[in-house]
Amino acid sequence: MSKIVRPPFLRKDSTIGITAPSFGCTIEPYITRFQEAKRHFESLGYKIKAGDTVFMNDGIGISTKPQIAAKELVDFYCNPEIDFIISAGGGELMCETLSFIDFERIKASPAKWFMGYSDNTNFIFPLVTGCGVKAIYGSNISGFGKPWEAAEEDTLQLMEGRKSIFEGYKKFQLPEDGTEAKKADPLSPYILTQKKELRFFPENKEVSFSGVMIGGCLDVLNNLAGSRFDFVEKFNSENESIIWALEACDLSPMDIRRSLWHLKECGWFKNASGFLIGRPLAAWKKDMMGVNQYNAVTDILGDLGVPLVMDADFGHIAPDIPLVMGANAFLQVKGENFSCKFDL
Repeated sequence: MSKIVRPPFLRKDSTIGITAPSFGCTIEPYITRFQEAKRHFESLGYKIKAGDTVFMNDGIGISTKPQIAAKELVDFYCNPEIDFIISAGGGELMCETLSFIDFERIKASPAKWFMGYSDNTNFIFPLVTGCGVKAIYGSNISGFGKPWEAAEEDTLQLMEGRKSIFEGYKKFQLPEDGTEAKKADPLSPYILTQKKELRFFPENKEVSFSGVMIGGCLDVLNNLAGSRFDFVEKFNSENESIIWALEACDLSPMDIRRSLWHLKECGWFKNASGFLIGRPLAAWKKDMMGVNQYNAVTDILGDLGVPLVMDADFGHIAPDIPLVMGANAFLQVKGENFSCKFDL
């Protein structure tokens, strides 16, 4: 098994860097949420250093020119005065930023936590699989710019190294409810109206599996496969048991099915010990010619003979548990009770 480095956790005098390799915080509700998140972290004793890209919007599909966004990300990662990095936001075209990231400089620098989700898979995935550094698939900075609830408290405890077991949440927020609430009030709390119901394949209400966790947003991973940032063959050769944690943003049920077929045929899943599938955003409860969010997964991955746990608490439908990519993880699921333990 490969040695994947764990960066140092936050201390009370730590500086958190905020940079925007994808979208920044230049429109509402992200402006207000950034300001509130900054205030909250500073009230806890942390320093916040925001990069110029956070406030830039001259890019096409991202905060600014990809070369500028990449340089700031690498500069922040290599800056000894910054202890932890949180992405300003998700977005659409961070793949273009990825092309200009100096991973050799990243490798030569002391390991540092990077946290974000969605489009930030473009950095997290190669950071783990190519550089051998753990990262957190968790909230972008705007996610902390609201009244803190269990998900935000859980994430902070992970950032500080005080918690390594996460059990998910009993209810979740429908996407449209969250969007309307933020329009009315940028600082709106979650609108938790839906009871969580995990789906299993094979049909088994009690399952456990372990392995090194890796994954992220399927929209991004499908593009990375076969590129020069695809280090999965080497990662598979070094890790014989892998938990794939996958979720989807813009993908339809058909897109999810095609993407999983693509990654499977690329050989990505040959060492899979199980799959943790988050609630999909665009595909949620959609049906396309008989394809839905469930059989899009089970019809492609079912013959691998490993557990598939779907509608888990991470991804684009809040609230989410933070996932430590690159960490050894033990998943135990019984009914709707969900536990993910990371070896930190």
